[in-house]
Amino acid sequence: MCGRCCHDLLLPVTLAEARKWLGRGGQVDVLCEATPWPVEPDSTNAFAGYKRRRTFAASSGTLPIRVAVTLAASFAGACPNLGDDMRCGIYEERPFVCRVYPAEINPFIRLQQEHKLCPSDAWQVRTPFAVGGVLVDSATRVSIEQSRRAAEDEVNDRRALCERLHIDKASVANEGFLIVSPPREQLLAALLDTQAGNGPGTDNGAWTLISNRRATVDTLAKVGALSELDNGQPGDGYRYVGVQGAAADV
Repeated sequence: MCGRCCHDLLLPVTLAEARKWLGRGGQVDVLCEATPWPVEPDSTNAFAGYKRRRTFAASSGTLPIRVAVTLAASFAGACPNLGDDMRCGIYEERPFVCRVYPAEINPFIRLQQEHKLCPSDAWQVRTPFAVGGVLVDSATRVSIEQSRRAAEDEVNDRRALCERLHIDKASVANEGFLIVSPPREQLLAALLDTQAGNGPGTDNGAWTLISNRRATVDTLAKVGALSELDNGQPGDGYRYVGVQGAAADV
């Protein structure tokens, strides 16, 4: 009931959750990041398999890549659904990511109490949240599995959504995030068209990779990729947020 996890967020949502959020008058952003994928990893590489199921194959010039598209409900300050009493106004319909917090949806990220916003006394309860890294609450485990399944099931629809919105730029994974903020009505219409399967979008053909590191842009160009150095200026139809601690060349 502290509400710390309900402020100033980019809250990952499924396509269905995004439609509901927009329908309530909220804002949803589209985050795109790409991973160079010149060869298929070994089938025993569990992390690569996890990532592959949540991305779609594309190209940047002659470089094969895989693109991850995240829809994120965005807000500054308190969540628009958070009441003055710190209660959630859409509790029964809250997004999966809210249902599972402070657990991790990604199985390759370990739950670490010190990285969470929960106050220390929230962990001092009779029934622990997790024991030895294993979640105790079965409802949370079910929500995590549903969230993972949705991320896999929606891959093609997320590709189609980018085509409808003419999004063809992505950040380089692990360096930063490229964020597009379509007008609410435009994004909602594109989501509804995607849901209804009303014809394909406009095929992007190739993706341009954006980085705020000159060395990355130069390396990508050498391997045949389409790449641009982010100049930190508005007007390009997106904003770029570098990973904290990463050196930028602007």
